Formats: sequence, C-alpha cells, structure tokens
Amino acid sequence: MPFARAIDAEIHYEDSGGNGSVVLLGHEFLMDRTMFASQTAALTPEFRFVSWDARGHGRTRDKGLPFTYWTCARDALTVLDQLGVERAVVGGISQGGYIALRTALLAPERVAALILISTEAHSPTRQELANARRFLDKWHEKGPRQALAEHLAHWLIGEDDWYRAVWVKRWLARDPHATEVAAGCLLGRDSILDRLAEITCPTLVIHPTRSGIPRAHARELADRLPSARYLEIEGARQTANMTHPVTVNTAIREFLREHTISRSLTPSRFRTGEIPVRTGEIAVNPDH
Repeated sequence: MPFARAIDAEIHYEDSGGNGSVVLLGHEFLMDRTMFASQTAALTPEFRFVSWDARGHGRTRDKGLPFTYWTCARDALTVLDQLGVERAVVGGISQGGYIALRTALLAPERVAALILISTEAHSPTRQELANARRFLDKWHEKGPRQALAEHLAHWLIGEDDWYRAVWVKRWLARDPHATEVAAGCLLGRDSILDRLAEITCPTLVIHPTRSGIPRAHARELADRLPSARYLEIEGARQTANMTHPVTVNTAIREFLREHTISRSLTPSRFRTGEIPVRTGEIAVNPDH
C-alpha cells in the first residue's frame, strides 16, 4: 500500500498512474479515497487521478493528535512530493474542498486549478455546530448505530440505494471513535472568506442543490474566487460525484481539457480491487 510520510502521520493514497495531468482529490468527512472511483474509472488514462485518505479516515495512520485543515493541506502537498509532482489540479468534496482551498493558499505555485464540490469557505454557524455535535455525540456513544448510519447515508448520498448500502456497511464495521479528532477539525475550521481573492487559479465550483452546504455559501465562494466557474446539479446531495457521475465527470473533463497543466515527473500504478464503483448494472466489490 502506498503511503506518503508526514512528520506525524503516514498518508495513504491511490494513484491511477499514467502520463496525464495530475488531479489530487480529497474526500468527504466520514468517507475515504474510494468515493472517487467513478471519476478514476471514467477520466483515466486521459488524466492521472490521485485520491488520498485524510487523518482519521481510511488507511491513513496518525497519532491521534489534534490537527486542522491547514495540517491536511500540508499532507496533500506531502502526497505530491512523494509522487514527484510539482504542480497539480487539487480538489475535493466538502472536507476535501476545505483542504484544497487551504492547499492553494499555502502553495499557490503548486496548484494549477481547483475542483470544489459541496464546498464553502465559511466557518460553521452556531446552528450547524449544535446540529453536528448532537449527531456526533450519538455517533460516538456505545450501542447500535444502524439508524444513525442510515440517516447519515440519506443526508450525504440521497436516494441511491446501492451507494447507501455500501457506506452504511462500511460505517458500521469501523470504530466510531476513529474520527473523533477529525470531527474537532471539522467543527473548529476557520473562515477563509477574506483570503479567497488570493486564489487566482482557475476553479470549478460544483454545488448540488440538496447539499448540506447553503447555496448562498457556494455562490459566495464562486463569486469571491477571481477565476471561478459555477455549476449547480439539481436534486443532488453532498456526494454528487457518486450519484450523478455523468454530470460531474463531464464538467470535470471539460474543465481539465480547458486548463492543461504540467505533468507529473514519475509514473505510478493504479491498485485495483477495493474500490466500489458501479459500471452499468454491475456492482464491483460492494462488500469491501
């Protein structure tokens, strides 16, 4: 398994390999790198997709110390360093988007473009904090979590029964306490609204209309970024890349073709067999 070594963590990632422009993607809170399987399947080998697990998620190993999304932005750069990639498109969904924005602020010379899905630059509101804390308190309690997991799946995924079943099974199999520190990072994130004007690279902002991110926040994100393109996906929930892959993949492909970037320095190899992705009517490895 490939890891990039930070000072206090080993960051797990998957690399599609090839010579295409590099796209580094970060996942939603409580999910992992495998949520980008549809993008990797559809958009390689034209583009080289690298997805990675944030601290407290997936196969990344860390010491359980408090961290922020600025820490995660440095982790993203560590992955690029490990791959020998000087410059990449950086993106993500929700939490992954928060990290991508901070990566662009930390190292603008290394971020050729941004892809932001279900993302905002605001800090949490008091109501959002209260709602999230109520849910997370129950999530971390001992006892059955089936109903909570199903509620979370509906909130993040929506009506897609296949993906809901995949992720409910995963959540119930994992230690609920593994993400406690990561939850502190999510709830304690700072606002970067006043710094968005510093990010001048081309940006694709995709907002699912049933996302947990308020439309006004997504619009403000796009409006404040100097070179942003804004797209709404009607009726989609937070994880639109999974439930509306054709729409999302088409938008990403067009955006990437328009904004060609320098390529990676070293090829890698995509490791298959663990990522759940639906191809037509075939479900590939839904039980991992």
